[in-house]
Amino acid sequence: MAKTPFSYIPLLMGILLISACQPSTPGLTPSAIPITAISRPRPTATPIPISTLDVEEDDLKGIEIEVWHPWFGAPAALFDLQVEEFNKENPWGITVSAAYQGSYNMLFNMVTDALDTPQGPDVVVALSEQISVWDEADSITDLAPYITDPIWGMTVIEQADFPRIFIEQDQRETTWLALPAQRTSQFLIYNQSWGEELGFDAPPLKFEEFEEQACAANQFMRSDDDLDNDGKGGWIVDFDSSGVLSWMVGFEGGPFVNEEYQFISSQNINAFSGLKKLYDNQCAWLSTAETPYEQFAGRSALFITASMEEFDEISRSFLTLGSHDEWTVIPFPGEKKGALVVYGSSFAILETDDAEALASWLFVKWMLEPHNQTRWVKSTALFPLRASSLDELAEYKKGHPQWAEAVDLISQAEIQPKLPSWHRVRYLLGDGFEYIFRVDAQAGSVAAILAQMNEAARALSD
Repeated sequence: MAKTPFSYIPLLMGILLISACQPSTPGLTPSAIPITAISRPRPTATPIPISTLDVEEDDLKGIEIEVWHPWFGAPAALFDLQVEEFNKENPWGITVSAAYQGSYNMLFNMVTDALDTPQGPDVVVALSEQISVWDEADSITDLAPYITDPIWGMTVIEQADFPRIFIEQDQRETTWLALPAQRTSQFLIYNQSWGEELGFDAPPLKFEEFEEQACAANQFMRSDDDLDNDGKGGWIVDFDSSGVLSWMVGFEGGPFVNEEYQFISSQNINAFSGLKKLYDNQCAWLSTAETPYEQFAGRSALFITASMEEFDEISRSFLTLGSHDEWTVIPFPGEKKGALVVYGSSFAILETDDAEALASWLFVKWMLEPHNQTRWVKSTALFPLRASSLDELAEYKKGHPQWAEAVDLISQAEIQPKLPSWHRVRYLLGDGFEYIFRVDAQAGSVAAILAQMNEAARALSD
């Protein structure tokens, strides 16, 4: 029953009696109490976040999206499992289907042929330079509005959880073409145990130190009675374009100036001629083996070049040969410091209607959640794309010390060129470097070869 005004009188009398028993404060009367002492802050209305995307949540129900990717083996199996989990867990009823399309080049051709047709995918896992080509054809959805959306996007803290070097590759001045799906790098692999026996207490950081250690390994091979190994011991020459680019960056060079290809420069000449002189002095050598892992584990080479996905194979080679040598990963030694170039595939969303684009974005965002990234690292042995994933990878780090060393070098890494033509020119870089060794060109002719590469690169870019 509701109380009448008179029912409050006993309560009021009790309050007055209690107040009368309290000691008074001299000089402080009710009229002297400041207003601020008895006022209460007025509650302010919290602004309700509003999406900048023209899609209602109901529009997402039942949408089907297709993802094309180049993965096979363990990564493909994990990806299929994660797609299945997303289909079961997402609250919107979005259904994702994944289709393997062969190598990156095969996928690139298939996607290019499918642009502006109903048969094309919604999401593509492709190399960043390939995505740049599709962007030139106005076929890529700008992810910036999705990433920054107050409802469907990522918070500032979530965005900062991605190392800058991993997301910079796909960013442009006003657009965001993609988000990383995988990132890796080429490293120089160094037999630390053998290096110590040769008298060196640390891996080389500068090219002069690299040259000294490689030649010391070759001199060791010459000291025995086996003539067949006299040309071995140093670095096994590798022609992978990412490694070649890292050598150039280490010498403070690169493939272009002001976004135009310019191979011929004093820095690039020094890098290529320095490595060719290393070969001429038998401190570097060419291998005919399919992989250099066993030769490295068997001390036929102090250095090899390898990417992160090869680390497990290298470790198995040491176990197979019964070697207890310790090996480590280092940047490519340059004139001042080591260099690394990070590369890899990214998630891109092709042009589609607003609802399908948002559904595609929600799948990409889910794939990049830290827990999913932890599982991805354990399957691929590549870089973790989220810094927060490292907390869950503490045990993995203990069991994979070379992987941990590679992760510690992320801060030194640089990105590949952002030009769309890089998807063709990068092969030219590897081919040009290989030509110098295959035809046994003199170190003095390096400048002429770089000039030819320059002309070819500009033709390919046109």
